[in-house]
Amino acid sequence: MQLYIGNKNYSSWSMRPWVLMTQFELPFEERLLRFDGFEPDSHFKQQILKLSPTGRVPLLVDDGFPIWDTLAIAEYLAETFPERGLWPADRLQRARARSLCAEMHSGFGALRSACPMNIEAALPAIGAKVLDEQPAVRADLARLVAMWTEALAQSGGPFLFGAYSIADAYFAPVCARLRSYALPVPAAIAAYIERMYQSPGMAAWVRDALAEQEFLDFEEPYRTGRD
Repeated sequence: MQLYIGNKNYSSWSMRPWVLMTQFELPFEERLLRFDGFEPDSHFKQQILKLSPTGRVPLLVDDGFPIWDTLAIAEYLAETFPERGLWPADRLQRARARSLCAEMHSGFGALRSACPMNIEAALPAIGAKVLDEQPAVRADLARLVAMWTEALAQSGGPFLFGAYSIADAYFAPVCARLRSYALPVPAAIAAYIERMYQSPGMAAWVRDALAEQEFLDFEEPYRTGRD
C-alpha cells in the first residue's frame, strides 16, 4: 500500500492515517507530496489530481485501488487487518469510537480554523487571544475536554477506549493543536496528550515534522517566518 500525504508540519488530515498505520505497524510506503500551494496550477495539485478525484491528501492506494477520505481509509484498514484490533472490540464502544471520529470529521470548525496545525510552532499568545475573543473556539475546546474526559473515565485509559484505536489516531492532530497553542485543559487531559506524544506513531510523525525545516507562508496565519 502507498499512502500519499502532505507536509507533516501542517497536514492534519494526512497525519491521521499515517500515525494509525505506523502505530499498528501496518505495511505501507510513504509518498510525500510537498505543498507549494493549492491552486490548480500548483505542482501539488497537478500531482494529486492524477491520483485522486478530490485533489486532496491523504490518499491510500492498495494494489492500484485509491481510497480517499480519512474515515474511509481507517475503515478499509480495519477491514483489511481485522486481527490488529484497530477499533475497540466491544460493539458499543466501537460505535462510540466511530461517533467520536465522525464528530471530529464534521465538526470543530472554529478550533480548526483559528488554530491550524503547526507542530513546529509555539503560539501560546495566539491561543490565549483566540480563546478570549472567539466563543466558538471555547465551545469546541469544552466539547473536546468533555468527550475525552468521559471516554478516559469509562475505559480507565491509557487511551480513549483503553487500548490504542483509530479514535486516538483521529485526534492526534488535535493534541498537536492544543500543545502548539497552549490551550488550557485539565490535568487528566494534559496527561492523555502527553501519552499520545509518547506513542510510537505520533512520536515518529512529530520527529519528521520538526525535521522538515520548511516555512510555508500560506499555511502560517500568525507568523512571517520561523523563530
